[in-house]
Amino acid sequence: MTPRTKLAIVTFLTFVRFPLVILFFIGAIVHSRHSHPALFFAVFSALAISTLTDWFDGYYARKFNVVTRFGAHADPLMDKLFYLTTLPLLVYVAAKNGHQTHALVLLILTVLFLSRDQWVTFLRSIGSMYNVSGSANWSGKLRTGINFPLVCAIYYYEEAPEGLRFFNMAALYAFEAVALLVNMITLYIYTRLYWPYIRKSLQLKKSA
Repeated sequence: MTPRTKLAIVTFLTFVRFPLVILFFIGAIVHSRHSHPALFFAVFSALAISTLTDWFDGYYARKFNVVTRFGAHADPLMDKLFYLTTLPLLVYVAAKNGHQTHALVLLILTVLFLSRDQWVTFLRSIGSMYNVSGSANWSGKLRTGINFPLVCAIYYYEEAPEGLRFFNMAALYAFEAVALLVNMITLYIYTRLYWPYIRKSLQLKKSA
């Protein structure tokens, strides 16, 4: 394959995440009103494939040696759109199922996760003024590696047909607690990484 073809494959894997998660969003709403096992597995499959694209695009970008600045910014954007679509949907599903405590926990996670993403976007915008790479560091990749499967686990627990749930609410809460901890750790790491550039940006410009 030519480098252009390899880049096209990686770019497709990055951007296909959002259409897949939109299909999940629509299907999940339909399923919440017209529950059916076949529909659940179709909807869950769209979500699971969407999460896998995050791993595959990074893997093939490195394998094909087609890492670009565009990809470094496009991937976090797709992650944000993933969270923006799935997290509110999970709050809705939990509340509709009568799991009010879990819905409240998910609402708090939604606010914290999305706020963290907005803060990191702000930090990257500051860093870009000083030509700092916007690529995710190891903590961001760890966060995604935990949160994407967590979203799948939450939806599976809330909507899987009776008799097919292989974990309980206690395990789910533990998973969510770990995700929240990692989220706060990445917030600290990114803030510390970009802090020197925040300080530079606060300096007053000297008059000519």
